[in-house]
Amino acid sequence: MVDSVRRQAFRDWELILVDDVSPDPAVLVTLRELAAEDDRIIVVAREVNGGISAASNDGIAAATGRFLVLVDHDDLLGHGALAQVAQAIAADDRIDYVYTDEDKVDLEGYHYDVFKKPDWSPERLRSHMYLGHLSVMRLDIVRAVGGFDSANDGSQDHDLALKVTERARVVHHIPEVLYHWRALPESTASSSGAKPYTWDAGVRAVGAHLERVGIDATAERGDWPNTYRVRRALDPATSVSVIIPTRASSGVIHGVERVFVVGAVRSVIEHAGDVDLEIVVVYDLTTPETVLDLLREIAGDRLTLVPFDRPFNYGEKCNVGFVESRGDMIVLLNDDVEVISDGFLVELVAPLRQQDVGMTGAQLVYEDGLIQHAGHRYANRGFSHPMTGYRFGEPGPSAALKVDREVSGVTAACAALRRDTYASIGGVTEALPLNFNDVDLSLKVSNAGLRILYLARVQLFHYESKTRLAVVHEWELNTVRARWGVIYRDPFLPEHPDDAYHPYASKRTRSSSSTPDWV
Repeated sequence: MVDSVRRQAFRDWELILVDDVSPDPAVLVTLRELAAEDDRIIVVAREVNGGISAASNDGIAAATGRFLVLVDHDDLLGHGALAQVAQAIAADDRIDYVYTDEDKVDLEGYHYDVFKKPDWSPERLRSHMYLGHLSVMRLDIVRAVGGFDSANDGSQDHDLALKVTERARVVHHIPEVLYHWRALPESTASSSGAKPYTWDAGVRAVGAHLERVGIDATAERGDWPNTYRVRRALDPATSVSVIIPTRASSGVIHGVERVFVVGAVRSVIEHAGDVDLEIVVVYDLTTPETVLDLLREIAGDRLTLVPFDRPFNYGEKCNVGFVESRGDMIVLLNDDVEVISDGFLVELVAPLRQQDVGMTGAQLVYEDGLIQHAGHRYANRGFSHPMTGYRFGEPGPSAALKVDREVSGVTAACAALRRDTYASIGGVTEALPLNFNDVDLSLKVSNAGLRILYLARVQLFHYESKTRLAVVHEWELNTVRARWGVIYRDPFLPEHPDDAYHPYASKRTRSSSSTPDWV
């Protein structure tokens, strides 16, 4: 580790090494020998073993620089790491936190498991400590928040990252692998289950963060080691209008013939949770009266039926439903879905209570158990569903399927917005009747300065391969590009595994009601 710091091309650094009463006296002797070789190396020798937070705080107390660079004792700084960090800070004096991508390195020097991180993603940080290494923080903010908290040893770095980013003016991501995390048999780099106490410490850290920033929610263990679930509260009086465009299509699901909209409405009612629910069904005039009667029977006075007598246009149907709805929260829902998760409307709309959240979306799963949607990816001049090669229940790359996080967009097959947001951005475009209308919707939301969230525990089956054939026209793609330009890099999914090489990759061509997965 020391050698990797001394090899840095950037020379204006100090390296503070804190010996926390190492049981082997040779350690302190070695540290002092290193300090004798380079006057930029400072050794702090504690008299009593205090643990990782106490030792780190001694280093913070001894620091004289403007920024604190956190390096674990057995890891390696990448070549040029300090130079790139210094360059970023020099370019923007508002930066208070810098982080980089990372990988792991074993005892043989083999590098693997590259983590290409998203740009600043506060929702993801609540779900897991994705900032990790390399983390660089403005020293006066670190001191202002009290440094590391020994009560959270095990997740003390996550706790500090939350505290510092709460105050940071700009959190800056350098998309380069500039840190190599040493994987030892006993380390969390090798096994996230090797130190289970870190999970509970993380729950405490996230819970304290939620209280500090005023989010009415509780933190608990997530569905994957060292991830966290933020369970937000929602007033049961919150009015939610679920808008479902339909033409009453039917098909065989799990061996049973069914009318899709009937199953969708039934599952919404069963799994909605405690909300003031309205279901607005915008139906073609060809819909059999028997289907409408069945919907009335299932939904009762929660049902609003809206006839539609024009050629199919997904956006127009959603907008007509919006005009006829009453809810403060609007949920767009395809008719060919079936809700899996309990309390899904509460989970879906609760984050919209934060005014900087503009839209939320869900995890959608095909009938065969493959993921259909877990957030859009806009990159390389196209638009895609990047997780379609994974099975329901798998964590995905860097646990991306298991954690709530910011995304560039979500499918309108299940998306929620506040009523005022829907109105202010003009609803769903009617210029794209079939494809990319949800891409356009997502870009309008983000262009308004609002965050879009993928919510990992809002889960639905999506039977779209049973309802229509995916056909994408060049004019549709050109329309989106004419509106928004050509997009080359997704800030929240900068890279992702090529689904074609995933062991569960599907060879079928599929499309959501709005966005093909292969464009």
